[in-house]
Amino acid sequence: MEQGSEENMESSWTLLSWMASGVMVFGGAVPYVPQYQEIQKTNNAEGFSTRVCLVLLIANILRIFFWIGKQFELPLLLQSVVMILTMLAMLHLCCSIQSSNRVSTKQHHITDLDFRYFWSWSSFEDYLMFCFAFTLLCAFITFLFLDWVLFVEALGSLAVMFEAMLGLPQLLQNYNNRSTRGMSVKMVLLWTAGDIFKTMYFVINESPTQFVVCGAVQILIDIAILLQVGYYGQDTRIKLG
Repeated sequence: MEQGSEENMESSWTLLSWMASGVMVFGGAVPYVPQYQEIQKTNNAEGFSTRVCLVLLIANILRIFFWIGKQFELPLLLQSVVMILTMLAMLHLCCSIQSSNRVSTKQHHITDLDFRYFWSWSSFEDYLMFCFAFTLLCAFITFLFLDWVLFVEALGSLAVMFEAMLGLPQLLQNYNNRSTRGMSVKMVLLWTAGDIFKTMYFVINESPTQFVVCGAVQILIDIAILLQVGYYGQDTRIKLG
């Protein structure tokens, strides 16, 4: 009888573990669904900082190479692949909207080598070119120093440092605009819920310390953005009133 009870508990725990892994793989992409819909609905991408995509693309490409040097949980590797695809989808939408709304005929491309317009290019292909070049550079350096434990750990720290800064571009854009209009509040709420879940997952699964620190910093930035929503929302109501 006890054996049967133990087997049921073990199977339940396995099911919960699989569900948690599934949430980890796809959960990070979910917050961008309402923002994607918001941009489509308003036909305006100015409220969303595409530098969020830059931060996440760099973080997840670095994380994939970190995994090559130090294998951690497979769901975290798969999460990186899903996030890269999600960020490319967001960039594609933003480029399409900006192209249709563009008044000036002047365009900017990565091949112009003009740092003033870095990550403000006119074509989606420019962003793909950057990702491809960055991936090749990371591959070359990683396989050159793969046997150096210090390098691998530094690579992991760099990956999570970038990921921890995920919300910072949006925080700064809101500050510069003195508004959160065009930014999906649902996205930020889902960021916060996801980051809390993710940090707990890291602690329970004894993931590398870098991941736990990353999760904690992300939660703090999420809270700061939510405070902006309240502050700038109140400011807007005063102006309208």
